[in-house]
Amino acid sequence: MTHRNRPTITLLACLSATALLASCGQGSPEAGHPNTAPPTATSTVPTNETSATSGPSNTVGTPAANLPTAPPGRPQAAAGASLAAGEAFIGYYVDLLNYSYGTGDSGPLLTASDKGCIGCKAVADYVQKINVKNGTLEGDYRDRLIDVKEIFRGSSGRLGGSAILKSGTFTERDSPSASPVPQGGDTGTMEFTLSPSGGNWVMYEMEIK
Repeated sequence: MTHRNRPTITLLACLSATALLASCGQGSPEAGHPNTAPPTATSTVPTNETSATSGPSNTVGTPAANLPTAPPGRPQAAAGASLAAGEAFIGYYVDLLNYSYGTGDSGPLLTASDKGCIGCKAVADYVQKINVKNGTLEGDYRDRLIDVKEIFRGSSGRLGGSAILKSGTFTERDSPSASPVPQGGDTGTMEFTLSPSGGNWVMYEMEIK
């Protein structure tokens, strides 16, 4: 889909159906590299928190000065461990991904991820190097959540499923002085597994293809 979404290893077999829900995790091979998903226009955030998907921040070429000063909060719809909360969580996670691309701050993203999520860690590593704030990411870098195609509960109690994402058109640089490389403008599929933690869902593993 994009450089940041390009997997370094093909999706392992455990990413299919209930096998994914039962076995993927800390012991799994890498399921994906910088994976991203799109923002949800319906997510809400607590007072004094700014969504990465709202207002003028959706414009192409958002300057670093206009980046949100706080990460998006978990919307009420994504609270709890129901199927509906799991579906809403995907939109919230996309907001966190886009926030991290803008600011280079992967802390909120990792807080909403299982410690063994390799794909999540890959995004965190990516945004530390490439983000809007340090001048290495420019343009319409956000991903949009088009649809959660399927979501189901496995025998382990985890949720699995897939969502359709569309990225904007942007450029990446390996460093602020490097030549820009065009990226994005594609539609991809995010395959995910969610795990319950503290009464809410967290991202257990993901890959965007």
